[in-house]
Amino acid sequence: FRRGTQSLLLFSVIFLLSLITMTLAEPPGCKIRITDRGLEMLKAETKRFVEGELSNITMPEMRGKEGRFQYTIKDVKITELNLTSDLRFQPDVGLLFEVQNSSITLNFQRRILYWLFYDEGAINASAEGVNIFTVLHLIKDQDGRLKISNITCNAFITKMRARFSGTLGRVYDFIGTLLTTGMRFVLNKQICPALNHAALVLVNQLLETVPVRTEVNSYVGIDYSLLNDPVVTETSLDMDFRGMFYDLKNENETLVNNAVNPVLREYDRMVYLALSEYFFDSGLYSYFKGGLFQTQIANERMSKDLEMLLRTTYLGKIMMLDPAFMEHPLSLELEVTSPPRSTIKTSGAMVAVNCNVKVLVLPPGKPAVQLSSLTMVRIIQYIQPISFAVSPLKTMLQISAVPLINNYIKRGVQIPLPDGMDFIEEVVEYHNGYIIVGANLHFRTGLREIIERKLSGETDNSV
Repeated sequence: FRRGTQSLLLFSVIFLLSLITMTLAEPPGCKIRITDRGLEMLKAETKRFVEGELSNITMPEMRGKEGRFQYTIKDVKITELNLTSDLRFQPDVGLLFEVQNSSITLNFQRRILYWLFYDEGAINASAEGVNIFTVLHLIKDQDGRLKISNITCNAFITKMRARFSGTLGRVYDFIGTLLTTGMRFVLNKQICPALNHAALVLVNQLLETVPVRTEVNSYVGIDYSLLNDPVVTETSLDMDFRGMFYDLKNENETLVNNAVNPVLREYDRMVYLALSEYFFDSGLYSYFKGGLFQTQIANERMSKDLEMLLRTTYLGKIMMLDPAFMEHPLSLELEVTSPPRSTIKTSGAMVAVNCNVKVLVLPPGKPAVQLSSLTMVRIIQYIQPISFAVSPLKTMLQISAVPLINNYIKRGVQIPLPDGMDFIEEVVEYHNGYIIVGANLHFRTGLREIIERKLSGETDNSV
């Protein structure tokens, strides 16, 4: 009985700790799902990339002696690859790249001495029944970036045939088995090291182009670090990113994430991007802390429509103060007094803005004269535009406050994709607390070209 009580107590403690850990886990501000449809699009690029890596295999010069035969093989070159390949998700691990029943064509130079006869020429050989099984282990590295941590690779060639040319080609056919056995052994040993280098070095260099902590502009940056290792199933790869903006002048002062955790249920498109209210709120918070949500509109910055609205609204006040003020320019000062907050519902998205608005007249050579000072709350609706003709004050705020906020939140920001990859054919869905963007993928250039540009120091991070 006592042992049972201890076991029950231990189970209760473990269960409680698990609940606490789940509760304290930081929810993502940004979540990305790559589906098997997206992986299907990557198959052709992956095959091209692997073919390029295998084509660059170099093999050492081989020398040998069999009875009275002495031979040398050199200048081995892979001239053609016919790969039947597949790329798919490996649950709980990462990606699986497999080549089955494929062939590789090679060309190399021979030198053969038999008694007093000497011959040299080209040999065309074919490796048949080429099979490669490669698993890429995906993790979150210490910087919060997606990384290939390890590669499991097995490769074998079923058989290899050689075709000789030259005056004594037929005479030497019987030593073909000797030569091809050695060639098959050496080629087998070269395939996995080539793929190891391709994955652990080249592909990881491509993944380094994904922004983790990067500047959006001269005022704010964004943190796209992974919160945990990717979750891989048979049909998708899900990644949770912090998705947090920060003020470049004070990177440690950030907004706490109390938003809901976005839920992805769809698999129809190649990729899904979920952004919670926190993603937008942290951006608005950072711009506010950076002092950017304040402006003065006067002289050439004031549009004719806004000037007409102000003069009409404050005509009586101006006439009471001094009719001569009608000839002087007006100024509108706007200051957002607290960080704007976003609200996302199935009906759309909106931003609530608290601001102080001052209207002044600017007599030349004299202090400005205040006509009005107001504290207002404004809701900026982004889905179904509401009418702003309710009152002159709301219209004035629409003309001044909305462009101030939109100037920053509608500029866009890079999403955490590798350099050279874009979203196309996007569809936006609104949920309570987050939005989901479903899209297809497009390579602006080939995978090998992207990596080569990265190695040469060129980057293209526009999205």
